[in-house]
Amino acid sequence: MTDPIGTTEPTASRPFPCGGCGARLEFTPGTTALTCPYCGFQQQTEAPQRAVREHSYDQLVALPRKPVATLAAHVYVCHRCGAQTQSNAISESCQFCAAPMVVDTAALEQIIPEAVLPFQVDRNGVRTSLKSWVNSRWFAPSGLKKVSEAESVKGTYLPHWTYDSRTRSDYVGQRGEYYWETETYTVEVDGKSETRTRQVRKTRWYPASGRVQRDFDDVLVPGTHQVSPANLDALAPWPLERAAPYQQDFLAGYQTLRYDVEPEAGLTDAKARMAKVIEKDCEADIGGDEQRVLSVQTQYADIMFKLMLLPVWIACYIYAGKTYQIMVNGRTGKVVGERPYSKIKIALAILAGLVALGLVAVLYLKSQGG
Repeated sequence: MTDPIGTTEPTASRPFPCGGCGARLEFTPGTTALTCPYCGFQQQTEAPQRAVREHSYDQLVALPRKPVATLAAHVYVCHRCGAQTQSNAISESCQFCAAPMVVDTAALEQIIPEAVLPFQVDRNGVRTSLKSWVNSRWFAPSGLKKVSEAESVKGTYLPHWTYDSRTRSDYVGQRGEYYWETETYTVEVDGKSETRTRQVRKTRWYPASGRVQRDFDDVLVPGTHQVSPANLDALAPWPLERAAPYQQDFLAGYQTLRYDVEPEAGLTDAKARMAKVIEKDCEADIGGDEQRVLSVQTQYADIMFKLMLLPVWIACYIYAGKTYQIMVNGRTGKVVGERPYSKIKIALAILAGLVALGLVAVLYLKSQGG
């Protein structure tokens, strides 16, 4: 296994100067090129020299690592203007001249990203997705349309863990089988009691036990607490098979968060996600008309993992003093997020409904009177 842990030697961030005008290059979504936003100069990204690899979890836990809580912020030195910036991100833009800055992974005191899913949706695509999403929100305030402006969103790579595992699960449960009984009941008909019968479905339960096996591949777990895990899950599905081996070129011009969920915690989450699938397998194995799974004992073997970066456009919208976060899948354009409700629009809709109801009542009374 290749050691996924970087060294602790400090190194400078990599510059991305434009070969045409000397400004800066940024990765262009949907391509394999870096482009200058000023003169249009393009430069192809470096061709990957390896394939995406999985790493042994058992070997990982034997390696010494520095806890996330003790890690200091990176100190970036901008190669264009010389400004120094502190950040917890792996990649950033200089706050003074906007030049892209990407930390050399050799300087990381964390696990090195193995793969990256490059941005496919550009700012125009984000604007289209957000506009469609905003237009579909009933009772949204008119000002929400401002969130579709391209300048209000930021492209960010978010860390995720993936886990593979072979599982073998022994379960104990019950199998329910339906049967029917005739039930007698009494009803009142024209003041007289009548006795009737009906078929009632009941369930007879039998003990069940057995073993199921399943191989899991790329169980995805968010590697950051800075974004709602529920929202990140809602952005799925992700075309993980299109991920490329990690290289700095893909990060140029975008922010990249470093993980704050340790791989051990990520594995616990992954096992919880696997457990839901395993329970369904147990129910299918039990058979019958209904199933009860009382206990499951799972053994995990050949656990593999990797750290990968997924592309997300993030926008924030402030309404009535509250901040709402909206995210766009950087590969598919899927939009997920909270939205405010316009009290005025809701009130007008209720008023319009009452007016319509009143008109119907008036027309009905007139028709009855006529």
